[in-house]
Amino acid sequence: MGQSKKYYSLFTREENGNQAIILAYVDNLLITGYDVKAIKHLELSLDNEFTIKDLSELSFFLGTEIDINGDGTLLNQRKYIVDILKDNGIDNCKITRLPFLEGMKLSTVSGEVLENPETYRRIIGRLLYLNITRPYISFSVQQLSRFMQCPRKPHLQETLHAIKYLKGTIHWGLFYPKTSELKVEGYSNEDWGSCAFSAKFLTGFCIFIGRSIVSWKTKKQKTVSKSSIEAEYRSMSHTTSEIVWVYDILKTVNAVQE
Repeated sequence: MGQSKKYYSLFTREENGNQAIILAYVDNLLITGYDVKAIKHLELSLDNEFTIKDLSELSFFLGTEIDINGDGTLLNQRKYIVDILKDNGIDNCKITRLPFLEGMKLSTVSGEVLENPETYRRIIGRLLYLNITRPYISFSVQQLSRFMQCPRKPHLQETLHAIKYLKGTIHWGLFYPKTSELKVEGYSNEDWGSCAFSAKFLTGFCIFIGRSIVSWKTKKQKTVSKSSIEAEYRSMSHTTSEIVWVYDILKTVNAVQE
């Protein structure tokens, strides 16, 4: 069995020209592949080493609902959103039109400091996890995560606004069609000098395999760029690195089209 050098939780095993794949997270294993016999042999091998429990067809993994049908695979975190709404007492709230208030300009000094900052930090942590299937909240969550050290009431209000938006999009998810070209494409952008606190720039990228998005990020860079073109080159560099990483994962699972 081999371990991916690009993604350490990914393992593969070749047997008679057939590959079985393991995605591991602590004691949770997702086992898949292109050949049923290869998968079963791998399961038996693992069970001989330590006891495992077969939960049958994949439908739920690490807080993500997985619906596999004849057209493709849909990833959704509906239940996770329901839990967030209930835990914050806003499950009967009105939905909002955008994941952030229009003209959002948050400050580190405006507004009353929260008495219990852990509430804010907990919500942000859960929103970061929701970003797994919700690319469109990436920017909002990145902006709100800047205030984790000393959150204030306006920050919490903006965070609750984002949750109310998620209620209105609760059934949305990521769909990966069964028939799709395995062509990797990436897009990047930057917002030079957009951070009022540090003059550093924001960079964002999204990576597609065929028509389906598989990786995305909004991040404030560690350095200050002297010009917008320098910021663009830095952004493209990060995007290129991610494209290479995705391509290497495809090679690991024998899914590269020459």
